[in-house]
Amino acid sequence: MESGIHPAALPDADLFRELRHIYQTRLEALRHGSAHALATHSSRMEALEHEYLRRFPRREINPERLRAGARLRDHLSLQRLSVASWWL
Repeated sequence: MESGIHPAALPDADLFRELRHIYQTRLEALRHGSAHALATHSSRMEALEHEYLRRFPRREINPERLRAGARLRDHLSLQRLSVASWWL
């Protein structure tokens, strides 16, 4: 059984609102929902995310969210720690 309006029928603003809401309620569904409630929540979340990716296939990717960006960020953090400990 599908719940809510089909994601393809949602205007962009409503799709974003639905995504925000489903992420806000995810932990509650995981921790306290029945197996059926969690499955329904997961299905809806997947459908909303699929629709978002369909509409925005060239979405902006933050380079720091990529593996190479994370490694660079970690490397720079270690350098700052080394410099800070040198001053102590």
